[in-house]
This record gives sequence, structure tokens and C-alpha cells, in this order.
Amino acid sequence: MKKNQLSQEQSLQVFSNMISSKVHKGFTLEERNDKLLFAVLSKGGKVVNHGLNFTIFCLTLGLWSFAWLYLTVHASKKKKILVAIDEDGYPFEEKCLVA
Repeated sequence: MKKNQLSQEQSLQVFSNMISSKVHKGFTLEERNDKLLFAVLSKGGKVVNHGLNFTIFCLTLGLWSFAWLYLTVHASKKKKILVAIDEDGYPFEEKCLVA
């Protein structure tokens, strides 16, 4: 009985360390459940400097348009992840769909 409770405490410590490392990397905590050991974290998209990208676009005679389009569409999206401990005690991380 004592061994199982120690395992639960260790899982909670690993879970808390996972969340704190993600928060340190810039994510914000949206939801946390210590009973089921899962949390939802989000990170806002990057702001694209369109003036600078237009200047680079003109200097490269339009070749920069592919990178600029990628930055505008992909990098500016909001990211959400689910961090949890499964029933076997292993930590995992999944991407969440953002509506």
C-alpha cells in the first residue's frame, strides 16, 4: 500500500516538472487536473513583421514569398498541447486541435 502511494507521489512530481518546463518555454497553463494528472497548455503564435518581409521579398526578386507565406500561415498559429501521465505512469505529450 505504501509503495503504490509513493508511486503516485512520484508521478505527481514528474507531472509538475513537465508543466513547469513547458511554462518556462513560453506556454501558458489553461487547465490542470491533479487527480487525473493531465494539463492543457497553449502558446500564442509568433507575430510576423510584414514590413521587413516585404523588404526581403523585394531584394530577392520575389523568392522570399515562399518563406513569407510559410511564416504567415504556419508560424502565426496558436499552439495547444496536452501533457499527461497515462495509467502505467509514463508521461506523454500530444498536440490538441485548435478550433
